[in-house]
Amino acid sequence: MSAGDRGKPRLGQLVSSKAGRDRGRYYLIFEAVSDRLVKVVDGIVRRVDNPKQKNIKHLSFHPAIAVGVAAKLSHGEKVTNAEIRSAVTELTSKGNKLHEDG
Repeated sequence: MSAGDRGKPRLGQLVSSKAGRDRGRYYLIFEAVSDRLVKVVDGIVRRVDNPKQKNIKHLSFHPAIAVGVAAKLSHGEKVTNAEIRSAVTELTSKGNKLHEDG
């Protein structure tokens, strides 16, 4: 899956915003609301107690997934903002070829 592909959103998946005031900001998928909407968090501006709802057509999906965060979310366990921040930083600084399409 390339960065611009919109596959099925997965919990803990790294995404970046393609539209809006937050364009270019990286998030992790926190919750799937519907087929078109997801809630995303970054642990800084959008914290776990106030996730941002985004239409998936406004997101670039990256293949990277925060495995630990995804496991906790899928088991209904609490995830902290520190864990989110750490995961986003790790996934975006690994030298991954992350870029915006469009």
